[in-house]
Amino acid sequence: MAETSADREQWATRLGFILAAVGSAVGLGNIWRFPFQIGQEGGGAFLLVYLLFVVLIGIPVILVEFVIGRRSKQSPVKAFSELGYGNWRYIGGLFVLTGLMIMSFYSVAAGWVLRYTGGSVTGAYFENPEAYFATISEGTMTIALHGLFIALTAVIVAAGVKRGIELAVKTMIPALVVVMVALIGYAATLDGAMAGYSWFLSPDLDVLAENWMSILPAAAGQAFFTLSLGMGVMITYASYLGEDRNLVEDSGWIAGLDTLIAVMAGFIIFPVLFAIGATPGDGGPGELFIGVGGAIAEIPGSHIVGLLFFGVVAIGALSSAISILEVLVSYLIDSYGVDRQRATYGMAGLIFLLGVPSAMDLDTLGLIDGITGGFMLPLGVFLLVIFVGWVFPRSDDELSKGLKSGAEGRLPQLWLWYVRTVVLVVVAIVLVFEAYNQLVAFGVIG
Repeated sequence: MAETSADREQWATRLGFILAAVGSAVGLGNIWRFPFQIGQEGGGAFLLVYLLFVVLIGIPVILVEFVIGRRSKQSPVKAFSELGYGNWRYIGGLFVLTGLMIMSFYSVAAGWVLRYTGGSVTGAYFENPEAYFATISEGTMTIALHGLFIALTAVIVAAGVKRGIELAVKTMIPALVVVMVALIGYAATLDGAMAGYSWFLSPDLDVLAENWMSILPAAAGQAFFTLSLGMGVMITYASYLGEDRNLVEDSGWIAGLDTLIAVMAGFIIFPVLFAIGATPGDGGPGELFIGVGGAIAEIPGSHIVGLLFFGVVAIGALSSAISILEVLVSYLIDSYGVDRQRATYGMAGLIFLLGVPSAMDLDTLGLIDGITGGFMLPLGVFLLVIFVGWVFPRSDDELSKGLKSGAEGRLPQLWLWYVRTVVLVVVAIVLVFEAYNQLVAFGVIG
């Protein structure tokens, strides 16, 4: 028997919900994916477009997912039926597929992080970071670490919303921020710090003008990836919310803290890279491990710095993986009445099997990352925006609950107008540009 809204778990505290959502947003998206994306797409020019997307598109879309989740009290697939639009449940099915695909490669990359965390203690990657990454990025040990990371994630999710997810993130996220602040202070003492800051923070408008058709979809995909949008995470987390919560304030806190941590990661990574004269963006998915790992090996205190840095990445990876697995688990609980333990470990087993190809071949991992981040997440966002903006008639009413007196009428109406016009058009343009770029990449058009 499927779980009803009456007996559905809820977050114990507002802080727990915000930290869980921030934890979902932080993860490898901010620390692994961010440096090679910003390196490949023009440094400060990409950062500028990315920040604009977070503020102008990301926050309104967080509210889109929040409205659906809190109103339905269901996981993404079941949510649309609960709202009376069963034909739209296929959007939820897209989220489940996207979550499975992301977790299949995400946990492989997280396994690399576990390996590098241990390698920092022994100095295993210090002598030849590129060769070390080549040996650990594919093969049997990679599969094993992929499995270990999935198992760690499953243990937390199986414990439930309050005793598992909320308890874990209340420890992990503050610890992550504290260590990152310490690393920023250390990075500021390096010889390449100012050059790194300048490259990171100074947008080259000529680069933007010449490459805007690739920068725009890349920045949008990064914003959606890092905010966990377009895969049902925020729908699922909002389904555990009470009606007295101010969704607008919560969305601002989540987007703000996530963006802050992304920028903090840049203040660590780029000074370290420039300290040894490395060029950001050359390493692709291996940027964090080859470029940053190699830089760490050459700076003072490399063992401690490496342990702290990759420990931070591991915490972020785990907090995000928890949220994606929770989407998949809640789907089984809500739709089929499977108990949490069996749903969690069953999904974990499926993810492990789906991740084996990425663990055996780095090109496969890169391909799945490109498809999900560049196309599937924006597509999911686009469909959600159509639903909330043009199909579901009471979305602004749901947003008004919990707002302060005087804002409950004007703000939701303004948000709804903005979603159904500006957000819809921008996301549609992103999809068109990404489709064009993919056709060019595969040689279909010149």
